[in-house]
Order: sequence, then structure tokens, then C-alpha cells
Amino acid sequence: MKQAIMMDAKDNVANAISAIKAGEEVAILSTKQEVVQRLKAKSSLPLGHKIALMDIKRGDEIKKYGAVIGKASKNIAAGEYVHIHNVESNRMPLTEHMLGYK
Repeated sequence: MKQAIMMDAKDNVANAISAIKAGEEVAILSTKQEVVQRLKAKSSLPLGHKIALMDIKRGDEIKKYGAVIGKASKNIAAGEYVHIHNVESNRMPLTEHMLGYK
């Protein structure tokens, strides 16, 4: 079973501690290494990237480390990959180049 770590109890995303493929079961660990949730990955994601722990609606805050890091730019289902394709960052606006538009 793959694993991801949730850094704070308020978080709605966790970070993959290995690459995860769509369909794999994922154990969500607390910082004390306790399993706090299990879910099935709906998307593949690389090591260190975020997976949604619950359904997140467009406009909802994305929370990591107990802090808001951005907002959902579209609906995100539990188990989906959370990244620049579905999050508007609080840190910097994304350019067309960063999103891969030509």
C-alpha cells in the first residue's frame, strides 16, 4: 500500500512519500506515523506531490501545513492529484508558460 503524509489535522491534502498510480490504495499518515485515513488514488502523482483527502469544491481553500496555500480552480475529488492544473496559488500567479500553453 502506498503512503502519503498529512502535516496538520486541518489539511485537506497530503504529500505522497512515493509515486502513486491511479487506482492504488493510499494510507494517509499523521506526523506521528499513525494511519488517519485510507483512500483510493483517482489520479497518478509523483513523489512529494499532493493528493486530495476529501472532495474540494471550486473556490475552496487548499490547506497544507495547517495554512491556506491556495484555492481550488475547479472541483477536486478525494484521491485526485492536486497541483497547478487545479489550484490557484497564494504565492504567485501562474503564467501561460508555467501551465504549458503555447
